[in-house]
Amino acid sequence: MEKKSSTIGFRETLAIHRRAVADMNRLSPACFVPFILSAGVKAISPYVSIWLSARLINELASLRRPEVLGRWVFLILVITIVTDLLQAVLDRWKNVKDELFYNRYESLYTDKFIEMDYADCDKQEVRDLFTQIQQSTNWGGWGFDYLTMYFSQAVEGLFGIFSAFALTVSLFTQMVPPSGGDLTLLNHPIFIVTVLLFILGVTFLGPALGKKANSVWSDLAEESRFGNRLFSHFCFVKLGNKEKDMDRRIYCQGDLMAHYIDTVNIFGVGSHFDRLLTTTVGLRTAFAAGLSALLSGGIYLFVCLKALGGAFGIGSVTQYVRAVTSFSGNAAMVLETMNHMQTNAEFLTSIYQFLDIPNAMGKGERSLNKGRALRYEVEFRDVSFKYPGSDLWALRHINFHFQQGRRLAIVGENGSGKTTFIKLLCRLYYPQEGQILLNGVDIRDYNHDEYMTFFAVVFQDFQLLAQALGNNVAGRSDYDREKAREALVEAGFGERLLRMEEGLDTMLYKDLSEKGVDLSGGEAQKIAIARALYKDAPFIVLDEPTAALDPIAEAEIYSKFDQVAQDKTTIFISHRLSSCKFCDEIAVFHEGRIIQQGSHKDLLAGGKGKYHDLWMAQAQYYTK
Repeated sequence: MEKKSSTIGFRETLAIHRRAVADMNRLSPACFVPFILSAGVKAISPYVSIWLSARLINELASLRRPEVLGRWVFLILVITIVTDLLQAVLDRWKNVKDELFYNRYESLYTDKFIEMDYADCDKQEVRDLFTQIQQSTNWGGWGFDYLTMYFSQAVEGLFGIFSAFALTVSLFTQMVPPSGGDLTLLNHPIFIVTVLLFILGVTFLGPALGKKANSVWSDLAEESRFGNRLFSHFCFVKLGNKEKDMDRRIYCQGDLMAHYIDTVNIFGVGSHFDRLLTTTVGLRTAFAAGLSALLSGGIYLFVCLKALGGAFGIGSVTQYVRAVTSFSGNAAMVLETMNHMQTNAEFLTSIYQFLDIPNAMGKGERSLNKGRALRYEVEFRDVSFKYPGSDLWALRHINFHFQQGRRLAIVGENGSGKTTFIKLLCRLYYPQEGQILLNGVDIRDYNHDEYMTFFAVVFQDFQLLAQALGNNVAGRSDYDREKAREALVEAGFGERLLRMEEGLDTMLYKDLSEKGVDLSGGEAQKIAIARALYKDAPFIVLDEPTAALDPIAEAEIYSKFDQVAQDKTTIFISHRLSSCKFCDEIAVFHEGRIIQQGSHKDLLAGGKGKYHDLWMAQAQYYTK
């Protein structure tokens, strides 16, 4: 694996984290408040207890006045109860916010995919980038997940530093009296400076080691993502992926999957990860922990010697030892948080690289005139198109014109450009050359959302949601139930609907409901067709609309479609050329060009040509 080192500076680290915090506050106002308050209470309460306990011990070691002892005990009890109750309330609030946090930042990705140009959604590099973001979050929690931790640690560390500093100052200002003999050497400025340098050195060296250890995670990001992708794919397929389980059993693929799981050692014993964690990372972490123990020992020695010399009472020993070690620990926490943020900034950079993908296609501003009395016509004027990253033209010099109310069939071999033609018509892509016009106006100029209402499309790889049947047909939660029922009947799903006890409220699939109904391919396709009919758009596009239907169901759909479509423009893309007999016009695609155009009768009349060859290739297997 090629290693990379962090090149993101501290200023850039703060800037990108500020942006992430601002986005989360926009999606969930005040989401960080409970984390800040909880961290503040958690940081301060131990120091209050330390200070009160030191006063109590000093009183026990000296005058032992009952009324004074009672006052200190009462204060300790009250403050402990109050802070514990307050911490419990804040922790509950924090846990609720923490549960919501994941859903909130996931909505950033969802919103981005919804508003992103389809041309970008369809790019493999965009999909790969988003997959990397998800895998980095899954394997290490990198990205937005760490924001709440940073707030908690930064607030706890800073409050802890100030509190510890307040309790530690007197350690260096209270001198050993002359009666302390040789221990008065502890009062010498050089000795005090030495102790301070020792504390600061340990405080800064530990986080420096932690930074070195943290840098490994960004170096391992690519390898970790690959390991997780590999394990997730083969492990879940092996455990029982519904779509792949039949092939796995028939072809005994379990052994192949087990081979990859067992032999590709990304995270196991002896792997690159294992060697780093047990050597570089492990040693640095262990040495940092050893420094903490060394600090505690050194401070104990210094404080006890000053107490022995008479600088302060025995109760203050606990106060100073805990205060100094806490000061160092909290300072180290702040520094480690900053170092961790610098590593996390690399992953946030990838996230915002995805979120900042611009919409280059534009949304258009021109309004569309709507109404059943209006007539619409579409023209492809010398249109050429190739997919991003490809040097091959998917469509070349397409000139085509059709009017509302016509039945159009698009035929051709696989890869001839049929579906690409529909994608351009539906404004999912823009052509590199030529224009697509609706009523004489370039479709780019129309308002995008209004233009989309003009098309109802059943794609080859259509998707139904694990939701109620009626919601799938309407595409929304609030819908016209009678209209949805009629659309299902018109699409040939009427008999199946009558057998469903819950009718339109029947849940599809079992992803979200145990009562969900699994569908055959033909049933799902009929629902997809009903969805197109429910939309009641001027243009209906059916890409392989009957591929999963039996011949009887196919004939039923076509026989009804003239009545169902009425004055709509219907475009069929089909390999079953029997659908062409119902159409007014046929366009034959070949290698990205329209090579024939006319009615079914006209294209067969000559006894030759691409359409004739395609028709005869199928007709020879049928009898009258």
